[in-house]
This record gives sequence, C-alpha cells and structure tokens, in this order.
Amino acid sequence: MQLVELTKKAYEKLIWTWKPGSEKESGDAIVKNLLLHWFPNKVTKGSLSWSYSFYLGTISFVLFMILVGTGLVLMFLYVPSVERAYSSVKDIEYVVSFGWLLRAMHRIAAHLMVAIVFLHMVRVFLTGAYKNGGAVGSNRPLNWIIGLSLLVVTLLLSFTGYLLPWDQLAYWAITVGTNIAGSAPLVGESIRNFLLGGTTIDQNALIRFYVLHVFFLPLIVVFLFSWHMWRVRKDGGLAVVDREALNQKPESIAPVKSKTYSLLGITNGTTVHVQNRMIDEERNSVPSTPHLVRRVWLVTLITFLVVVALSFVFRAPLEAPANPSVTPNPAKAPWYFLWLQEIVTITTIQIGSFTVNGAFIGGILLPGLLMVLAIWWPYRDRSGIESVGVWFAPERRRQNWVFIGICLLIILFTIIGTFLRGPYWKFYWPWETWPTMPVKF
Repeated sequence: MQLVELTKKAYEKLIWTWKPGSEKESGDAIVKNLLLHWFPNKVTKGSLSWSYSFYLGTISFVLFMILVGTGLVLMFLYVPSVERAYSSVKDIEYVVSFGWLLRAMHRIAAHLMVAIVFLHMVRVFLTGAYKNGGAVGSNRPLNWIIGLSLLVVTLLLSFTGYLLPWDQLAYWAITVGTNIAGSAPLVGESIRNFLLGGTTIDQNALIRFYVLHVFFLPLIVVFLFSWHMWRVRKDGGLAVVDREALNQKPESIAPVKSKTYSLLGITNGTTVHVQNRMIDEERNSVPSTPHLVRRVWLVTLITFLVVVALSFVFRAPLEAPANPSVTPNPAKAPWYFLWLQEIVTITTIQIGSFTVNGAFIGGILLPGLLMVLAIWWPYRDRSGIESVGVWFAPERRRQNWVFIGICLLIILFTIIGTFLRGPYWKFYWPWETWPTMPVKF
C-alpha cells in the first residue's frame, strides 16, 4: 500500500505541470517546464477558439515533426547515390517491415504541410492579422514576411525531396522545375547550375538535393519557426486579442484590498484614491496549462491519425527507374508548381517567328511580382485597427476579394495542370481518353 502511494506521488510530481491544481501551479508550470515555456502564462478565450485560427499553425508544426521523425528513420535506409537510390527506396517500399507506411506518411505529411502552410497564410490575410494592433512594440508585418519565407522554404523542402526516389516521376518533375528556375534572366542559369551541381541531373544533383533536404532546409525551418513564434509573443499574441481588447469596456470592479493602484503601478498599502474603473482582463483569459495544452495535444493527435489514415489509402508512388533517354508525355512539375507550369503555357505566345518567353513571364516574373506585392501589402493596407483579427472585415472587403481571386486562380491552374493536361500539354476533359503516344527515346 505504501509503495502504491509513493508511486502515485512520484507520478503526480512528474505530471503536475501538465495538470496543475490551481492558477498558481499553472503559472509555475509555464516557468518550470521547458516544453511549456514558449506559451504565455494566460491566453484569451478568443485565442483558443477553433473558428478563428483553425489551429493551422499548430497543424503545420505537427506535420513538420512527423516529417522529421519519419525522415530520420528513412535516412538509415536510403542510399543517396545514382546507382543505389532507386533500389534502396524499392527495398523500403517492399522489403523493410512497415517501410511502405513510413514512406507514405513522409509523403502525405509533406504534401499536407504545403497545403496547410498556404491555408495558414490565407487565414492571416483574411483576418487582417498582419497588421499591428494595440500592443506596444508589435511588428506583425515583419512576422507576415517571416511566414511568407516559411512558405517558400516549405515548397523548397518538398521540392528537394521529390528527386530522392530517383524514378521517372521524380527525375522529370525536377527537370521541369529546374528549367523554369533557369529561365530567370541573368541569374537563371547560375541558380540551375547551383541546384544541379552542373548542367545535367546526375550524382551531383542528387547529393545536393539530399543535403538540402535533410540538413540545410530543415535547419532554416526550425530557425524561422522559432522566430515566428517569438514574434507572436512579442506582438501580444494572436490578432484576435486586439479585437477583444477593443470590444471590452471599462467597468466597476472591487479593488484588491492588499494592493494600491497608482499611476506608477502597484504599491504597498491602501488609499482611498483608487481608480476602480478598469477592464477586468482576468474574466476573458484562462491559464495556458491545461486549457491551451489540451487543445494542442488534441490537434497533434488528430493530425497524426489523419496522416496515418491517409497513408493507408494513398500509397507513395514508385515508377520505373529514372531514365534521361525516355521522356514521358506530358512531363509535369510537382503538383504545387503546376500552376506555374500552366501560366508558362498561357504566356508562351508565338508571334510570327518571334516567341514570347512564357517560362520567364509565367515562371519567374509573375510569381516574383506576387511575392513582392505580398511583402509590401501590410505596409500599404490602410484599414483601421477595428479590422485587425476580424474575419472578412467590411473595411477590407475589396482587398480580401482580390486576394481570394488570386488564390482561386492558383488553385484552378493547379487542378487543370494535375487532372486536365495530357500529351503535349493539351487540354482534356476528365471523360476524354488520352491518345496513345509513342515513347520518346
């Protein structure tokens, strides 16, 4: 009986930070637990709302951790050489116990992370969360730029991993993607040569993509994510906090007898000159642990289960080994770059003997302008503080619709490139049969 009591006390001592018994313990838990130290002591109820943020940032981080976990295991089984890369992936898929599941989880998590980070950016824009609120020293436009950088690095992280299986799908997807990058004026060829380690996709390209994928890009993600979260804290929390502060009105509350409120703060003693008309912030906030912690754990569990379930349904593909002599028709970029490939097709125009370079216009110029516009927009937006942290604020209606239109065009072009483009990049409806094309050697 005594052993049971000792075990129970030891267990409670281990988990008390995750299950505090009082508000004092909740505050102590944030300070004493390393994993909880990045949370504030208290969060507002609006910040916990599912309908405001949809916890898209948390989901993105969980997906990244799934990628790290599965990627570390796959690193022990994968051989980054042209001669053995394909066979090692094939062994992972068909020989290693549950190797197919690890590979499928890694692939599903990578695709979902691209989509979720994009949706997170959409959420931030539509709620005006890139604008400064009432917090002193806040710089949300900077955090918006950090978020855009995270989106770009996420795309590069997925792109560099695309080549590693060294099959036909990977080889020609990277060929299309690097050709688009090479169309940039002045620096295009230098960028392509840097990525490939030469002019062809061979051992130099494979080892460079591998090192970028498993070391440099994940390191950049960790740095940017840490900076991103630190800035959220420095900016006063999620933007919904500013909306809640504006909606609160001063009310009469009883001063705490043990404190005196003065212009300089709290002093010892009591006095009749106490301002008792103030906002009761305690009513609108709850301790981060256990309230926020429970929701984060729930989101983590659901995200993990969704990735596992999708991995059983959608197995990671593995086509024939990469063969530079056999060109598939059509050759497509990774799905998240297909909107660029579609724009390249639209902007490639033949005028007599002169051809407009669609790879430059659609692959470099237009997306570059979109990125510059996204970086500049927080400084251009003149909507009032009342629109910060508000979904579809009336004051921001026009810019929200323009942003939604651009996003819908990107999604539409991605769908067209994925499902409706056939041989020679011609348009085919889903019910139309593609013609049988000879294989080009």
